[in-house]
Formats: sequence, structure tokens, C-alpha cells
Amino acid sequence: MLERYSRQTLFGPIGKEGQERLRTSSVTIIGCGALGTVLANNLCRAGVGRLIIADRDYVELNNLQRQILFDEDDVHRHIPKAIAAVEKLQKVNGEVTLEARVEDINVESIEEVVRQSDLVLDATDNFETRYLLNDACIKHQRPWIYSGVIASYGVTMNILPGETPCLRCVFPELPEPGTTPTCDTAGVLNGIVGAITGVASTEALKILLHSEAISRDLFWMDLWENTSERITLPRQPDCPACGAHHYTFLDAEVGSVTTSLCGRNAVQVRTTFGKSGGRLDFAALAERLRAAGQVQYNDFLLRYAVDGYELTLFPDARAIIKGTDDEQVARSIYARFIGM
Repeated sequence: MLERYSRQTLFGPIGKEGQERLRTSSVTIIGCGALGTVLANNLCRAGVGRLIIADRDYVELNNLQRQILFDEDDVHRHIPKAIAAVEKLQKVNGEVTLEARVEDINVESIEEVVRQSDLVLDATDNFETRYLLNDACIKHQRPWIYSGVIASYGVTMNILPGETPCLRCVFPELPEPGTTPTCDTAGVLNGIVGAITGVASTEALKILLHSEAISRDLFWMDLWENTSERITLPRQPDCPACGAHHYTFLDAEVGSVTTSLCGRNAVQVRTTFGKSGGRLDFAALAERLRAAGQVQYNDFLLRYAVDGYELTLFPDARAIIKGTDDEQVARSIYARFIGM
């Protein structure tokens, strides 16, 4: 074992004792796309003893530009991302226990995943799952790392329950559907993926090693502009999650619900956005979507065709996604193009 990690144990803050601690640690990575594949690769090679990789999607050709554990053969086999990642990583480090979970991490499964890990890494494609993860990790006192990339910029922040601000301290409310860019509408450079995951995976090692060097700031960078910033943020005493311990997302008071529409090869996705009387800005959303597919809209609905699917979106953010009867696929499409 020591020969495999010799260059890492020579680094003073880790050493042989730290390497042994990593060997006995368990990390869950939620999402196995651009961020998830690089995080999993880094931690597997670093010798973290157990990695749980959870993802609901399958490998597609457009993934290969930035998702480093996949290849063209995975695309042709239509293989789930979590399975493909574990297959690759087993060849990298046979000393690491690897578990693939091909599922949508939701309110029914999140607590189990969090409880069995020392640390959870966010590599998701939507804010709804992040807020759910925030609730579960605070409830069960598990540290987690928030990360996200879009276009040429990215952000990462350690969340240590009881010590640092949580996600809802920084972003109190879930963004409205259709108001935030996604990789499928704004694109993403593979360089920013490597840069942000380099920071996040190193912070993961620090957390597992209980290092005094753990960052308590939000780190932001834009590779295209060559700018970066560390932002110190305070905990909010009135935060619903880490202040009042009111787990809105974990208690399913906020979020989305999917329903397969019998005989129609379609799935309905509903969010709580419309319950508050909110209405989508179809004009702004259509402008953002046009780069990736065909879009039409009027005062009553927006229709969007992309990748063989047809999305019909209503002003209250409810959508009918035609072309699949798989609810996980429908959620993924909604997250990719509308955002949730």
C-alpha cells in the first residue's frame, strides 16, 4: 500500500498516519457527471477506503468532453454512469471498496446515503437535490461539500454542520425554475471542472483528516477571465435549516413530484413553485433554450423539443415530458433544461 501512495505520504500533512485514516474513511458522491467523475477519480487514487457513487443517468456522447471516466464504448452500451465509473475505478485501485447506486437520490433515499458516509460530495445537476442534501447532512451531523460549474466559472464551499454557514444561510430560497443557467443551455468548459474538483477533492481529504487547514469560505473562480475569490460568509441564526432545524426539503414541503401518464409515454413533473402564485417568464426562458433545441411559446404554455423529447411547460412550472415513461429520466431532462 505504501508504494502506491508514496508521493502522497511524503506530503507532511498526510503522512503514513493520515493515509491509514483515509483507508478507513467512507465518502458518498451524489452525481456522476463532470464533477462526480473527477471527484471519484481523485479520491479513489488517493486511497479513500470506500466510495459510494450515486447517479440516475446513462452515458451519452456529449458527456465525453468533460466526464473523464467514460468512453465511446460506454455510450454504445447505454450503460448507467455509476456502473461505468465503478468499472473504470476498479481497474485503477483494487484496494478501494466501490459501490454504484443507479437511482435518483430523493427524500426517500437521502438519509440512508448520508448516514453511512463520513463525508458527502455534491456533484448534482440541480438545486433541489442540493437543498435536500443540506437538510439531511445537518440533521445527521455529516459534513458535505457544495460544488457547481457552468460555462467557465465554478464554486465550491465546505459545509460543516454547527461550524460553518449551510447552503440555506447562503442561498435562503430554492431558485425559481427556469431562472438559472444549466450546462445544457449555457455549456461548460472542461477546464473549470478540473479546477473546481481539484479544490473540492483536496478539501475532502482535509475534512477526512480533520486538518486545521479546512477552508470555511466560499471559493469562486472564472477560468476564462482568470479571476478567483474567497468569500467569508456568516452563519445566519434564523436559517430554517441549521438555525431552526426545520428541514423543509427533507419533510417534502418543497420540491418536485413526478407522475407517469398512463398510455401516453409521458411524465408530468410538478414543483411547489406555482403554489406560491409564481409564474414563469416564458420569453426569457425561450431565449435561453433556443441555443439547444426548438422552442415555441404563447401566454399559456411553452413547448420545447430536444434530444427526441418534447417538453410542454406551463406558467406554474409544471411540465409534461413526452418521449419517456421513466420518471427518473423525466426529472433529469427537467433539471438539465429547465433547472430545479
